[in-house]
Amino acid sequence: MASVTIYTTNVCPWCHKAKDFFDENGIKYSEKNVQQNREYQAELLEKSGQLGVPVITVDDETVIGFNKERLKKILDL
Repeated sequence: MASVTIYTTNVCPWCHKAKDFFDENGIKYSEKNVQQNREYQAELLEKSGQLGVPVITVDDETVIGFNKERLKKILDL
């Protein structure tokens, strides 16, 4: 199974949509809330070059924003 991580904030509607998508498809993920943890902010900036969320990593691939079709392809859904 793929290793999935999502960088989020509390108020991001696209973050909630992405997490709902993962839940609906039985995808296990770890959440890193950059609003609550400055270390995650630095990690996010290093991975994506930005602080906008959601940023989703699937194994070695990084998806900026909630790109449902790309995620389906990467996750083989």
